[in-house]
Amino acid sequence: MISNLKVPINEDFSINCSYYYSKNSLKPLVIFIHGFKGFKDWGGFPYLTGKISEAGYGALSFNFTHNGVSEINPVEFTRLDLFAENTISMELNELNYVINYFYENANELKIDNRRIALIGHSRGGGISILKASSDNRIKCLVTLSSVSTFDRYSDKLKREWKSKGFIESENTRTKQLMRLNASLLEDLENNKDSLNIISAASHLKIPSLFIHGKEDMAVKYSEAKEIFGSTNKHNKELLLIENTGHTFGVVHPFAGTTPAFETVIEKLLGFLGKYL
Repeated sequence: MISNLKVPINEDFSINCSYYYSKNSLKPLVIFIHGFKGFKDWGGFPYLTGKISEAGYGALSFNFTHNGVSEINPVEFTRLDLFAENTISMELNELNYVINYFYENANELKIDNRRIALIGHSRGGGISILKASSDNRIKCLVTLSSVSTFDRYSDKLKREWKSKGFIESENTRTKQLMRLNASLLEDLENNKDSLNIISAASHLKIPSLFIHGKEDMAVKYSEAKEIFGSTNKHNKELLLIENTGHTFGVVHPFAGTTPAFETVIEKLLGFLGKYL
């Protein structure tokens, strides 16, 4: 079963959520966090959350309010004005709103709020590491193709960014030029310590699984090794999958699963079953 929910933030914005669940009572909650130029209904993400739900969990996915898609058209980037204004700190804050909502409404939503896990893809992996290292409500963590740093920009590009007030990043799938305002760079520079993924990973106390494709051209698998290397290794696992890339062979629109994606699902479900 799928329920579409809204988590209110203020008068202007609510977070659009898809909650996948079975009729079992008091389910652990698994929250999926999309990445940069991503959205909850991208490619195989609904398939993934559906499989998590079938395994007996409450599976939640959501769109960050400034990820560029709208409620009317949730699978295309039609709100590039909002996308331009997004920041890492904004996404962290919105994730907290989502967790608070489901934690506080656990009885109504049939959730065991003592057992909450995060799964983050790409930039969402970095967001999930930051949150999991600082919020004791999170009991388990899985990252997929996670970045090890949010600062992925050269000094030359940063100078141009500050001078123009924005830069543009091409979406390789849609060919859209997607503007990033200087507010994103300012957020990174003003919050270097609190947005440091490697530092956060070194403070992880909970079971954590880091999955990465060895042919990932968007985020090199060396970043997964760096994240894992910074942890205390207790209840931490690193899985590098051969011959697959950033989305494990899955595309948008969804054209079916792949052997690599099935390996991801099998491994993360086994990990959740062991630790959540």
